[in-house]
Amino acid sequence: MSSTQAFAIEVRGRSAGIVVAEQGGFMFFAADGVFRALDRRVFKHVGQAERAAVEIANDRDRHHGR
Repeated sequence: MSSTQAFAIEVRGRSAGIVVAEQGGFMFFAADGVFRALDRRVFKHVGQAERAAVEIANDRDRHHGR
């Protein structure tokens, strides 16, 4: 039996998605439409996926006056 590495990504208490280890990195699966631009994108490290999700949330806040 193999074990799969998966990590939840949350941004400001909001579920952005999960990243699942695959050959060559971690694939992002968006849990919220705000983060759909990241859906199925592969990152080398979990931290890169988390930073990308934070950047999207920050951009959204800037454009919505938050």
